[in-house]
Amino acid sequence: MTQSIDQLHLLILNVGLAIHNADWNWRNVNSPFTRLYYVTEGAARILLPTGIQELKPDHLYLVPSFTTHSYLCDTHFAHYYLHIYEDHQSESSILEDFSFPTEIPAGDLELPLIKRLCGINPTMQLPQSDPTSYDNNPTLIKNIIKNKQRTFCDKVESRGIVYQLMARFLKDAQPKAEINDDRIQKVLSYIRKNIYKTIDIDSLAAISCLSKDHFIRLFRKEVNNTPLQYINQKKIEKAQLILITDSMPIKNISYLLAYEDHSYFNRLFKKLTGVTPQQYRDRYKK
Repeated sequence: MTQSIDQLHLLILNVGLAIHNADWNWRNVNSPFTRLYYVTEGAARILLPTGIQELKPDHLYLVPSFTTHSYLCDTHFAHYYLHIYEDHQSESSILEDFSFPTEIPAGDLELPLIKRLCGINPTMQLPQSDPTSYDNNPTLIKNIIKNKQRTFCDKVESRGIVYQLMARFLKDAQPKAEINDDRIQKVLSYIRKNIYKTIDIDSLAAISCLSKDHFIRLFRKEVNNTPLQYINQKKIEKAQLILITDSMPIKNISYLLAYEDHSYFNRLFKKLTGVTPQQYRDRYKK
């Protein structure tokens, strides 16, 4: 991995301890943040697109953002949870650009680190574990504001702990290998770095040194999507993150992502997520 640590800007959304008795059963969960779990007692399962992952004590687990998954639990189960996201102003996303192991064994340091993280971030614990409950938690945005208002020493210590925990997963992380053509990989990198700008297909074709028609065919073959569909998908995913981590007006988010037509942005957002931007934000504010 050759990325600079300056490219990694991880922030905490929620952290805490959850104790369950056969009641950790939620279906089709999908969020714009990454979930990290440390299991202390009992057993449970996570149904991922790749299959069923058994959860067991003294292990760490990672569920990437925008991964639809379900929780299955029929016994006593206790775990620490950490919800993290990358600053939406970052030009790159290591969490998105790399594939991470789902499970790693814990060492001697992880549990004390997570307990310390909980200790210095008491306001970030969820009142309930039901995703529909904390998705409707009225304190979510307030907690993000409180996060930004913490003392500098707590911010430094918290970020250091998150980096240490993620380092365990980064050790075995691999660049996503779905794209075999270097020209298309170069285009994807360009889209990532220019997500807040207007991105036209002609420019992408020029970057790939291909004719427009050839570029579109090759892109669709490699990405299983058209260039325009992919750009819109990534812009809307960025909008989802901004909606729950920033109080910026929706119209401003539209302009930030280079959608000059606010109505078009709303229609596109609903087409891709099933709800309007305001409805999506309201889920986290009611």
